[in-house]
Amino acid sequence: MTGWVFMLPFAVLFILVFLIPIIVSVRSSLFAQQPAGEGLYGGGELVDTFVGFDNFALAIGSSSFWRGMGRVVLYAAVQIPTMIIAALVLALLLDSFIVRRPAFFRLASFLPFAIPGIIAAMIWLYLYTPEVSPFMQYLPDGVDLMAPGTVLLSMGNMTTWTYTGYNMLIFLAALQAVPGELYEAARLDGANGWQIATKVKIPLVRGAALLAVLLSIIGTIQLFNEPVIMESANPWMGKDFTPMMLTYNSLLGAISPSGSGIASAYSLLMAFIAGILAIGYALLQRRKGDAA
Repeated sequence: MTGWVFMLPFAVLFILVFLIPIIVSVRSSLFAQQPAGEGLYGGGELVDTFVGFDNFALAIGSSSFWRGMGRVVLYAAVQIPTMIIAALVLALLLDSFIVRRPAFFRLASFLPFAIPGIIAAMIWLYLYTPEVSPFMQYLPDGVDLMAPGTVLLSMGNMTTWTYTGYNMLIFLAALQAVPGELYEAARLDGANGWQIATKVKIPLVRGAALLAVLLSIIGTIQLFNEPVIMESANPWMGKDFTPMMLTYNSLLGAISPSGSGIASAYSLLMAFIAGILAIGYALLQRRKGDAA
C-alpha cells in the first residue's frame, strides 16, 4: 500500500502531462471541421465531423510533409554526429587533468541550453543578417548563410551551439561514475592518456552516447524554433519547411488542409517516425555491442 501511495504523484502527473494529451490528439486526428447546414456551401458554422482515418491518408500523401521530413533527416545526418562528437570531446577534457577549473567550464558549456530556444534562434538570426551582423563583413564576398544551399548548415550550427553543453553533461556524468581503479590499472599496464581515453573511457560511455543520440533524434524530428525564426527573414523557406512547421501552420489555418484534425495526424505521424528511427538506432547499437 505504501508503494502505491508513493506512486500516486507520478501516476497523476503521467496522466495529466502525457496520457491525456495523447488521447486528445488521437481523438482529434479522427475528426475534421466541416460546415454544417444544407446547401452547396453548407451555410452553417464549422462542426467536428468524424472522418475516420482520412486525416492520416492526407498526411501520408502530403508531398510537403515528406519534403520537410527529407530536410530534417539530412539535417540530422550532419548535425547530430557533429554535436555528439563535440560533447564527448568536451566531457573528456573536463574529466581529465587538462582543465583545472571544471566547475567553471561545466557551467559555461551549459549556459546556451539555459537560453530559451526562440531567443537563441533570434540571436543567431541577428548574427547571420549581413546588414547588422558583427562578423559577416569579414567573410568572403558572396557568402550568404541564409541561402537555400546553406540554411540547413546555419540552423545546424544554432542547434549545436544550444545542445552541445547539455549532451556534454550526460557524458560527464557517465565518465565520473566510472571507478578510478580502472584508470589506475590502465596506467600500471603502461597506457598513456590518449589510450585511456580511447580504449577505456569512450567504450564505457556507450550507454550515455545511446541516450544522447536517441534524445537528439527525437528532438530533431520536432525541429521548429530555428526554421520558424529563419523563415521570418527568409519567406522563400515557406510555412512547411519542416514537418513541425507544417503541423503548426496547418493548425493555424495558414496551410490547406487546415484544422486540428490534420495537425494531430501530422503530429502522430512524426511521433511514429521518430519512434521507428530511435528503435532502429537502439537495435543497431545493441547489435554492435553484442558483436564487440
